[in-house]
Amino acid sequence: MSGMELQQDKSEHVHMSPGLRRQTSAEIVSEARRSLRTLATQRPFTPQEKHRQLFGESSSRAHEGRPPSAFSLHGRHFEVPDSRPGSGTRLSPLEHKPRLSVSLDEYGGDNEATLPKPPAERGNTRIGSGGSRARLLRAASIHRLTFMTPHTKNMSLEARTEVNQPDDKEKLHYAGVTEHKTKSTSETDLHTLFKDRILQTDVSTERESKPARLGYGDTCDDNMDESVFWNTKVLPVLQEFESFNPGDGVSDEIVGQLCNSCNGLHDALAERDMLGRQCKKRSAILRTLFRLIDVGSDRLNITLAKLILALNVSGNNLLNICKLVFKISRNASNDVMFLTDSILDSLLSQLQCEDVWSKGEAVLYCVGSLKLLSGNSAISSLLLAKGFIGTLLQLSKRLMHGPFTTSANLTTQRSEGEGERIIAGHILVQVTAALRNIADQSESRPSFLSNKAFFTLCLILENHRNDLDICINVARIFSKLSTYTECCHALAETPRCCSLFLDLLGKHSRKQDLVVRLLFTLGNLTSKSIEARERVYEEEGGIDVLLDLFQAYQETLSSSEQCHAPEKEDILVKLIRLLANLAIHPTVGTALAANTLCVQLLLELLGCRCVKKSEELVINAVATINNLSYYQGESSVVRSQHTHISQLLLKLLLSSSMDAVLEATRVFGNLSQIRDVRHFIMQHKVEQFVVTLLDSKTPDVCFSACGVLMNLSADPDNRAALRVEATIQKLIDCLHDFGPQDWHLASVVCQTLWNCSLDGELQHSQKLLEILQLYTDRGALQWPSDDGVRQVQEACWELLFLPVAERLRQRLHIEDTTGIIL
Repeated sequence: MSGMELQQDKSEHVHMSPGLRRQTSAEIVSEARRSLRTLATQRPFTPQEKHRQLFGESSSRAHEGRPPSAFSLHGRHFEVPDSRPGSGTRLSPLEHKPRLSVSLDEYGGDNEATLPKPPAERGNTRIGSGGSRARLLRAASIHRLTFMTPHTKNMSLEARTEVNQPDDKEKLHYAGVTEHKTKSTSETDLHTLFKDRILQTDVSTERESKPARLGYGDTCDDNMDESVFWNTKVLPVLQEFESFNPGDGVSDEIVGQLCNSCNGLHDALAERDMLGRQCKKRSAILRTLFRLIDVGSDRLNITLAKLILALNVSGNNLLNICKLVFKISRNASNDVMFLTDSILDSLLSQLQCEDVWSKGEAVLYCVGSLKLLSGNSAISSLLLAKGFIGTLLQLSKRLMHGPFTTSANLTTQRSEGEGERIIAGHILVQVTAALRNIADQSESRPSFLSNKAFFTLCLILENHRNDLDICINVARIFSKLSTYTECCHALAETPRCCSLFLDLLGKHSRKQDLVVRLLFTLGNLTSKSIEARERVYEEEGGIDVLLDLFQAYQETLSSSEQCHAPEKEDILVKLIRLLANLAIHPTVGTALAANTLCVQLLLELLGCRCVKKSEELVINAVATINNLSYYQGESSVVRSQHTHISQLLLKLLLSSSMDAVLEATRVFGNLSQIRDVRHFIMQHKVEQFVVTLLDSKTPDVCFSACGVLMNLSADPDNRAALRVEATIQKLIDCLHDFGPQDWHLASVVCQTLWNCSLDGELQHSQKLLEILQLYTDRGALQWPSDDGVRQVQEACWELLFLPVAERLRQRLHIEDTTGIIL
């Protein structure tokens, strides 16, 4: 604060800086004389994974038993038709493989005899719709897309279509398509095919106005509508795809046109409500789409994946399409494709199914893809808008509830249950890693809070406390979110969270990346929550766990001095900070001050570590001793070790670190209440150094220095030495500069001046009297405009500064008029 010109006229206002707002006015008044402080520290650094994969390089999972991140996928890996049960039971293949048409002809044809007849149903013969369905099975089309048998696989489009030539009626439907029938499938001719293809849409208005009903039991008219739709909207697109040889090199333009055709097919099927499993010719569509995967274009495969997922594939096909998306998402350059397509909605819908267990590994790769993509901030924001956090948390709950097992065989139950627990663990690794990425977004906090994420995450920790990958991911989420006040309070209110953290610290004490984050989170909780301090202390064996960690890591750090592991030192930094925050609670602080092992470990650390190499560690240790030195009961080990502590502090006062000097001065401010410590200070000329701190022009440093000087000036023998050091002049300057900015500091300065004036004339009394007359007049002060800040400032002024200032002013006034100091 800049100096103020003090005016004789009390009516002239003095500007007052808003200064520091110290919590609420009630807390300021009750705790103002304490030197207890919470400590802050940096969040543990988490390097970004070099490679996008399911499990990171530091994963605790064995490479042999976990699902792979790298694999090859081709069209032949997919199964057509997609009608096999999802149980994994394979049916024996038929010796005779009938060739079915992909088109629908409502009129049947001469080739009826070439198709196999369905077996008659027992006991009940369907009438009406059955005849309609039989006509569907007799359909013939212009370009039949046959199953890819060894005989037809390498046949040209012309050869395949000649297997069943269309009749004249069908040729009329495809006038715009059949003219390309003899063209080459080279890229140039294919481009022409894309541009010139004309879908036949001139069907009767009456038919197009009828809604499509595609289930069994359709009427004849409905089947005619479906046949027209298929032959005009779907079949030409499939023929277009069939005419394309995936082995040919393709340009970006051709890929773009293939993508547009896929999107058009998707929209057409959606308009007719033929997505999912509603379409009777779904297998023909899937067969053609699977074939296009061999084009090898990530852009096209993303579009294909969206359409294939919309057709509600299951079993091996669902697994392979999810693996395909995962493979694409591993390349960061493909992220833009996920921003411009609705594939994210398709992936999220896979996670919202009730029966997670039926999809198993497919869900794993689906969540794995979203985990990789959530590392992109733009995609992360998009996922947030789609309710990603809520979806992941609901998925986690279903995974923890477990499947409903109906097997009567106990051995089978156990075997299946173990496999399901393993896959659930793999999926939860991906879920928690995705949440970890999302937690980096500041806008994610409301979603974490509204979805009660902390309760669910603690439940995951409790159920999977032996899974280090899950534990570390959740710990990273907590370490990120607990730095924000609202999230910190929500976590502190979560039942048993502190107990769970302490249990994990004891269980995985050697897992450094987990330990450091749990300690950091506990430090955040105890810095803001009184309840958290109580819970940590009241947890049976909780303090013992912390001190055991302290001892173990201090020993390993001392033994590895040459290599100096920064990770181990960071653990000690977070642990000591936690102890300092715990000590703010009177009950906990008294217990820790009386704990011989706790104090001994702190002093050993100060004795073996230097500020230059381990500044934060040493400063945190001194700050913890400062908090413990506030409790000076008979049981206090800090009080009984005051000589040793004073010697260690003396070394810190001579360091080049101003932060270390400040912390050491604060400890002396508490310990100087002890006569022997005051003698030590005067004997080693420490008071000279403390007086120079008043020139720092820093409120915190001046406050700490005043605390030491106030205790020293209580002894008559010390006052003369303090006057020699020009202490009075420096104190008056400090009051002048910082009074309106910090009334707490101003009250300590006045108390020190009072002590210094006890045995004789006070130097510069006239100047001091002028300052006090101005500062004790409420009307002469310019208060902040903010009502909250003003309330706190006025409380400090009235309850802390005014009583001691009035008393000192009256003494100076009497001395000024009578020449006698009372």
